Amino acid sequence: MRKTISALLAIGACCFASAHAQGIDWQKVDETLGRKPSVADDVHRYGFPRTDLSVTLDGVTIKPALALGGWVAFKPAHGGAMVMGDLVLLETEVNPVMAKMIASGLEITAVHNHLLRANPATFYMHIAGHGDPVKLASAIHDALAESKTPLTSAAPASQAPAIDLDTAKLDQIIGVKGQGNGSVYQFNVKRRDPITDDGMLLTPVGAMGVAIAINFQPTGGGRAAITGDFVLTSDEVNPVVAALRTHGIEVTALHSHMLNEQPRLFFMHFWANDDAIKLAEGLRAALDKTASTKS
Repeated sequence: MRKTISALLAIGACCFASAHAQGIDWQKVDETLGRKPSVADDVHRYGFPRTDLSVTLDGVTIKPALALGGWVAFKPAHGGAMVMGDLVLLETEVNPVMAKMIASGLEITAVHNHLLRANPATFYMHIAGHGDPVKLASAIHDALAESKTPLTSAAPASQAPAIDLDTAKLDQIIGVKGQGNGSVYQFNVKRRDPITDDGMLLTPVGAMGVAIAINFQPTGGGRAAITGDFVLTSDEVNPVVAALRTHGIEVTALHSHMLNEQPRLFFMHFWANDDAIKLAEGLRAALDKTASTKS
């Protein structure tokens, strides 16, 4: 009953926020961040891929869409906006960016690795904030200027490259429809339980970073490098660890992303480079240990 009441209150807060979405000058936010967003419902999500970096792991050159795709998402809330994000930084960039974020009143909610053995090593800074969306955008832009993150978005490719994988078979195994992002095939698998942060319902879950993310980058001959993160409750963590490792998938990180979410969530990152169908079956075995949905 308590969970039901909390979910209803969160839905009410979400509807209240949506009613105020029309008051946000999204064009000004776009101009401040120097790029156009992807828009899902009332969430504007801005990508900050580290296209400037050449990162390799176990001989695989990591595409930005596989593991280097930083982002920030704005959702109308309380007459302004809440912002959440996950920024990709080099080791030397972490403290300069953090100092700027803190000086602007933004919250640092996590700093950690996602991968092991990557060269150069990359770190991931999760941020949060509430207030005037243009001021939030300005603070994020100024903080990222302390890094070498490209602050001008690249022109979109004229034609998306072909993905050299049996994507229909991957869709069937994972249980949801994937999408191509450049040469990377991506899945967002939703959890069945509503997720809130500071009382706000985090929807759409993919745009707000609380869907299970699975990425396949072809490496030739039907093989793929995979990474992403499982979104887990505490009782799901070790069953998923066991399922991944049993299927030859390495667990590379386990940590939080937020500070005030309900239910409490853990994010598990993984890595493998093997036959794509075999890996999809291992990921499906891990998904079966979670309260996730199938389409």
